[in-house]
Amino acid sequence: MKNFSRHKKFFAGIAAAAVIFSASPTFAYEDDGEIITEVPTDIYMWVQSTPRGNYWFNHKHCGYRIRDDGTLDLTTLMVPTVCMYDNIQIDDVIQKRRWKKLSLKGYDRLAGRADDLKFDLVNGTVQVVERVDLDDTWATLDKDTSGEPIALTNIPVKDIRYNFYRKILEWARQNNELIIGRSRGVLSDADGDLPINEVPINKIFIPPAD
Repeated sequence: MKNFSRHKKFFAGIAAAAVIFSASPTFAYEDDGEIITEVPTDIYMWVQSTPRGNYWFNHKHCGYRIRDDGTLDLTTLMVPTVCMYDNIQIDDVIQKRRWKKLSLKGYDRLAGRADDLKFDLVNGTVQVVERVDLDDTWATLDKDTSGEPIALTNIPVKDIRYNFYRKILEWARQNNELIIGRSRGVLSDADGDLPINEVPINKIFIPPAD
């Protein structure tokens, strides 16, 4: 981290082009009448598959929160993720919305969801800040912002989230310089001089592999 303070202006200069999202493109095609949704692997990294979905995180646009003064908050990691559903999970989501008497407009084209995660690297929590249901063009069908922080240590080993969050944090720890380099913010002088073992991503407890 000591070298970051001298390079932070360079990092800031290259950052804007690296982190700006373009409008959501279409990532779907039809195969024998079934919608097939593909995730762009130049932006998203696959983590795991379950019988009901495939889990990815956006490795290009995960980054630290930016304070009002333009400096990076190394204690707060923001990570966009997606989960693409199979047909059974799609039906399950639709049925639950029907039971709750929620709108089903556009849900005949439901493909998955996008979760914006916030990791508090000091308190060891993760929060789904926003959850968005996506159609097969990745357009928003509905969103939920009611997520609360949960302790990483409270997530059961068999929970799907356990391995997903663990893999994201491991990648962030291994690629911390890359994350900082892509950011639109800059390191404060104090953070730029932090010893490597004092950097929050290197201090947080990461659940072991199950």
